[in-house]
Amino acid sequence: MKRFEGKVVLITGGGQGIGRGVSNAFAAEGANLIITGRTLSKLEKAKDEIEKEYGVTVVPITADGGDEEQVKNAIETGVKALGRLDAVVNNAQNSASGVNLIDHTKEDFDKAIYSGLYATFFYMKHAFPYLKETKGSVVNFASGAGLFGKLGQSSYAAAKEGIRGMSRVAASEWGPDGVRVNVVCPLAMSEGLAQWKEAYPDLYEKTIQSIPLGHFADPQKDIGRVCVFLASEEASYVTGETITLQGGSGLRP
Repeated sequence: MKRFEGKVVLITGGGQGIGRGVSNAFAAEGANLIITGRTLSKLEKAKDEIEKEYGVTVVPITADGGDEEQVKNAIETGVKALGRLDAVVNNAQNSASGVNLIDHTKEDFDKAIYSGLYATFFYMKHAFPYLKETKGSVVNFASGAGLFGKLGQSSYAAAKEGIRGMSRVAASEWGPDGVRVNVVCPLAMSEGLAQWKEAYPDLYEKTIQSIPLGHFADPQKDIGRVCVFLASEEASYVTGETITLQGGSGLRP
């Protein structure tokens, strides 16, 4: 039996990029999906492709993660359609990447905080009552940008480190209810990374050379399957942890 047969997973930004890889990984394990994002056409395209390939049910819902009412509505709509909620993966994030701290505007900073930190907060807060019923879990996305101080990533790093801190508190608060919260810091090939490669080719090559495994992660095989593990019964005693998925470049004590 597949690990998530009959279960429901919500993935923010689940229609493209790393989020799509995570969606595929859960669908391959039998999960029905709620995928959210800002562009309905991309979500519907992902729905059609995932349902055809994996035979699961996918509910696409447009929502701005920085708007609490939209997030609340997305969760309620998804749960009403599929009947339950077993895991939430907070993947979506926007930011002014490549902008030095002294060149950031308040609007640049707000972009990262609202799309990342606030969105993660809203999804966790409004998903909790459903996760409590299923003894479910949350997998939040942070980044090596925050762990290691990557150039041009000040607002993004701030949002991601805020997510890590909030996740540790939630793991402590929600543990007695059987709800686990963990964090992954991926280094995966995505549309955003491709843009970063174009903007900073020298830094991109330097980054590749610094990865012991010599390549960026595959969103489905290398990132999605770890998210599946963290949300599964196999990880039932793992909570409050940060897992660096960076091919050996994220070594730390």
